[in-house]
Amino acid sequence: MSDHSKNSIDIPAGDGTGTFRGYLALPASGRGPGIVLCQEIFGINDYVREVADLYAEEGYVVLAPDLFWRQEPNVDLGYSPEEWQRAFGFFQKFDLAAGIADVTASVKALRAHPACTGKVGALGFCLGGKLAYMAAAHSGVDAAVGYYGVGIEGALDLVPRIECPIALHFAELDPFCPPEARAQVLEAFANTPGKPGAQMYVYPGVDHAFARTGGEHFDKPSTLMAHQRSMALFKEAIGPVYDLSALWDKHCEYEFATRDVVATMGTMVSEPYVNHIPTMTGGVGAKELSRFYKHHFIPTTPPDTRLTPISRTVGATQIVDEMLFCFTHTVEVDWMLPGIAPTGKAVEIPLVAIVKFRGDKLYHEHIYWDQASVLVQIGLLDAKGLPVAGAETARKLVDETLASNTLMPRWAKSTALTIADPALPLGCTARATCRN
Repeated sequence: MSDHSKNSIDIPAGDGTGTFRGYLALPASGRGPGIVLCQEIFGINDYVREVADLYAEEGYVVLAPDLFWRQEPNVDLGYSPEEWQRAFGFFQKFDLAAGIADVTASVKALRAHPACTGKVGALGFCLGGKLAYMAAAHSGVDAAVGYYGVGIEGALDLVPRIECPIALHFAELDPFCPPEARAQVLEAFANTPGKPGAQMYVYPGVDHAFARTGGEHFDKPSTLMAHQRSMALFKEAIGPVYDLSALWDKHCEYEFATRDVVATMGTMVSEPYVNHIPTMTGGVGAKELSRFYKHHFIPTTPPDTRLTPISRTVGATQIVDEMLFCFTHTVEVDWMLPGIAPTGKAVEIPLVAIVKFRGDKLYHEHIYWDQASVLVQIGLLDAKGLPVAGAETARKLVDETLASNTLMPRWAKSTALTIADPALPLGCTARATCRN
């Protein structure tokens, strides 16, 4: 077992019976709003520390208290059958009232910590999911998020006492919170005056502990969606607030204007990634991504490249940028047209960037464009007879009055029809048949 004492603080128990330890994770800035992280039944293990470090990277001061200390200090279990048995033993003997008192003491200790800027939220998983829910009623937190909490349906008398923003994440297939239990929780919040703003999410097709990385039931899409929703709630309720738009503009300036790899990487987290979806180019991790930027992105982006903004949507942790990307194919563009010699052709394409941040640093970019349109414009793909277009896609983006449905042979057949008429018959198996 690793020694994490240097990342821990002592927390005075509220009943005066002693002190217990809590794992403390600090953001890069050294200060921020607080989150008390309530453990699963496996104690303060690698996964709990991983979650604490993740939220610290998001800008929070995270305290994960050792809630089994009254039975045995420093429980740190994995997921072998023997460790599962030990974990259930701790869970069965867990004093819920004492546990929530320890959570309350942890909230108090975190608020008093010099790194905490004042507001504190509660976050928990499994057993901790219920404790986060209870903390919303008992511990004076400013926000609460619970993942697949076990036994919440048995404590619904607390719903009227919850005054802070709260989000609960449920797994559709969770045997520890079956559909009837989940329905009771959802109904209690829906029917309690003043609680319609509570956020209840059910993730289809996933099981208990779907967010535990490396676990048997880990489901990355559901985990990403749940984290995005959790972050939106925390940021609105307790902060921190960053100017994501300005941060993204600065990143793009370093990429396309000053073309400075070191400065570009300086806007990103320590282990970022970039994925250009159509060509699967980019990189994962600082080393690979630095190599990509230095040798295959910045120098191979044509010098006359122009980015024309069309729209920008700024969320709690990400930006969606819609733009026109225009250039002349005068160099081999490794990231967009790998292996294709310069053709000298002009290219105009709509491009969408989905940019995720952690705290005030860029975490990843997902970049989308229509590769068929690029290939048409440089002469490598003949659009005749295919449902693809060249620069017309870019021009229609900025002028919606340009003709629609020009690639649709059946469009002319509905000229005289209205929505009261029967739909055109389907069943065409060849383009020539459809044109008849």
